Amino acid sequence: MRKTIIILGMAFFAVTFINACNNQATETKETTAAAPSAEDNLKEGERLVAALDCEICHSPKLMGPRGPEIIPELRFGGHQAGTVLPPYDEKTVKAGWALFAPDFTSIIGPWGQSYSGNISSDSTGIGMWTEEQFKKVLREGKYKGLDNTRPILPPMPWEAYKNLTNEEISKIFAFLKSTKPVKNVVPTAKINPPPPPAKS
Repeated sequence: MRKTIIILGMAFFAVTFINACNNQATETKETTAAAPSAEDNLKEGERLVAALDCEICHSPKLMGPRGPEIIPELRFGGHQAGTVLPPYDEKTVKAGWALFAPDFTSIIGPWGQSYSGNISSDSTGIGMWTEEQFKKVLREGKYKGLDNTRPILPPMPWEAYKNLTNEEISKIFAFLKSTKPVKNVVPTAKINPPPPPAKS
């Protein structure tokens, strides 16, 4: 009787041990299977770029029957060098208004005139950038993600984008680096000097 109890006890522990090992193996397989692939990361980066509406400013457009339509071959190429912009009323801007160009790739306001950057994979865009540079743009609002450079000008909403996680920024960067290169050196921003301090 005692031998039977010992044998049953040993069998019980053996079955429990085997089940525990099998469960652990299953959990490991599930964890491995759940890890996103590089393709999944690119798709998520593309989704984030669409959700953040990066194309509205960074993709040149033509006026179509329903308003501005993205030019596919210039997607993410930023404000195109040599684009002739319509005239604007200087008094309106001096009164504090900000005015967008018809395709939203340039804006003029009290700070001066800014142009949307080329964020395509070309070397004139972000093709030569490091991920750290890209993070610095979104986290600190630094022009081209370099230390000791001017701040990014409006309307780039980097102060909202700084709330993205490192993982999200990595996926966005990976997607943009996978886009079709658009060769375009964006014009230099025209920055107005700050107003003189008020007299007391």
